[in-house]
Amino acid sequence: MSEVKLAAETRTEFGKGAARRIRRENKVPVVLYGHGTEPVHLTLPGHDLQMALRTPNVLISLDIDGKASELAIPKAVQRDAIKGFLEHVDLLLVKRGEKVTVEVPVHAEGELAPGGNLLEHVLTALPVEAEATHIPAAVTVSVEGLEAGASVLAKDIVLPKGTTLAVEEDAVVLQVLAAQAEETEGEAAEGEEAAEA
Repeated sequence: MSEVKLAAETRTEFGKGAARRIRRENKVPVVLYGHGTEPVHLTLPGHDLQMALRTPNVLISLDIDGKASELAIPKAVQRDAIKGFLEHVDLLLVKRGEKVTVEVPVHAEGELAPGGNLLEHVLTALPVEAEATHIPAAVTVSVEGLEAGASVLAKDIVLPKGTTLAVEEDAVVLQVLAAQAEETEGEAAEGEEAAEA
């Protein structure tokens, strides 16, 4: 679990005009909330925040106005639909030792059984509960030798110590689908004749 330190400034201006001014300065408007506290409106350096958010469930250590230090994880990220820059980010306040529920990316490794089978990711991210400072970056599942019809359930995935499932144990995470064979023209014609009879 990586922890990224960012310098944050409190903001007193709100609304679209203020948000545009903040973004023109290469900063991002952010709201920090959680633990029953009043939401705190901040600005963070745009490039640094963009780099931090490349890591799923990154733990962000905020230095607010050089006075207070808080830990947070990203809860919601809004990006410009065309250009992809950050428009707004919601951060959730966390404390060391506290358990949080997050979605962790699922990575498959290995080769399926021969036969042109396809691997379907039913869940691309697995909901888990972990300590805020020990959130796994991803979970890896071996699909080596799996045949058509096989599936990997949430309970089959080995989780790091201190991490538990936050989804039904029988939830399908990955499944192997049989390759669809294309009909030849002869088979298609026979099928039509049988249907007409």
